[in-house]
Amino acid sequence: MAPDDARRGVTPAYPPPRYAWYVVAVLTLANTSAFVDRQILGLLVGPIRRDLGISDAQMGILYGLAFALFYTLLGIPLGRAADRASRRAIIGAGIAAWSVMTVLCGVARSYDQLLLARFGVAIGEAALAAPALSLIADYFVPERRASALSVYALGVYLGAGLANLIGGALLSRLGGSATVVWPLLGEMRPWQQVFVVVGVPGILVALLMATVREPIRHETGQRDSRPFAVAEVVAYVRANARAFSCHSGGYALFARVNSATAAWLPTFLIRTYGWTAARAGITLGAITSTIGVLGVVAGGRVADAMLARGYTDAKLRVGIIAALGNIVCGAVYILSPNAALAVAALVPYNFFASFAFGAAVAAVQEITPNRMRAQVGALSMSVITLVGLGLGPSLVGVLTSAVYGRDAAVRDSLLWVTLIGLAGAVALLAAGLAAYRRSVVYRAAWTDRVSAS
Repeated sequence: MAPDDARRGVTPAYPPPRYAWYVVAVLTLANTSAFVDRQILGLLVGPIRRDLGISDAQMGILYGLAFALFYTLLGIPLGRAADRASRRAIIGAGIAAWSVMTVLCGVARSYDQLLLARFGVAIGEAALAAPALSLIADYFVPERRASALSVYALGVYLGAGLANLIGGALLSRLGGSATVVWPLLGEMRPWQQVFVVVGVPGILVALLMATVREPIRHETGQRDSRPFAVAEVVAYVRANARAFSCHSGGYALFARVNSATAAWLPTFLIRTYGWTAARAGITLGAITSTIGVLGVVAGGRVADAMLARGYTDAKLRVGIIAALGNIVCGAVYILSPNAALAVAALVPYNFFASFAFGAAVAAVQEITPNRMRAQVGALSMSVITLVGLGLGPSLVGVLTSAVYGRDAAVRDSLLWVTLIGLAGAVALLAAGLAAYRRSVVYRAAWTDRVSAS
């Protein structure tokens, strides 16, 4: 809210719906680009292991922990910057950075070089999530935010699907190990060419951010444009500790399962049923980019409908429903005796895997004052990323290599990570329902009190 409007008690209008949805479309495209660049690694496990001579455990670290550490390290300071500066500029710079670093993944000639390039991808992607969520919250009234944020969140599943589709198609066309000499880049194997092809389009997406306007910040609880001091943010989070911890912890465990699945599902199909990487990529890409997208949009709509019926804890309830659904579907696809049954079970599994995450990102916005949203959102995303992406893929890789000691045991590793992670998500989200309802009331009262002071 602008200072003059605050003094007069005037609530500025939200931007026109048509333009607001245009902004969501641009940010969804950015999110899609981010997850194409992030997830493409899961399809390339076999050729990268072969050419760089590394283990499943090293691949798990490359995919998960190495990325998550740098994403988390930069996420919180970038979130604070987004609460005081131009969110669109931060996002645009981040898109350009991760796109260039993805191209550099294709130039890597050793594990260490690939690891450094993945650090760069993580640093760039840390500039997207918290600023984007804060930006969308200022474009939509509270009753429409879950739907808008669900559309943004579908970029996760559209990106993951496209990563598999594009990667699978390219691997099928390029063959298994033939090299091609590229101008300036030199001799490149198929997996390296895949990184370059998926990285370049992101630079165009970065340019699109110039068409996005910075909106008025609503529901600030302040008479000026400064973000709250760190001490005030910490005090607010502490006053709502149970709601934030149960939300972030529950969705982090859910994300741990989703990240492990995204990283190792192509390899599971290759090792268990003898599929090629191209076949696995195209099949999984088709399912994720359709069923996964439907799931995240449906979850946002269900959360908004439940909120309209008086369920102020709706954004946690949809997470519980999704986790319970995937406990059943996950056990079926992992233990299936044949590929046909596994793929059939993966259809509802993908739906439930995406069903909760529009509501998950909207939940933080709902219980946080405006000028803390990017900071608190970054903190929440850091927890979810560190536990989810940081531990999920790495845990499967370590279990397969160090505990079971055989490549075929990726099935057993996925089973334990899936069932234990989803059961923990249900328990934490259920434990946070009452606290979340209290925090919804607390935020409204807190904002009114600060505005009046």
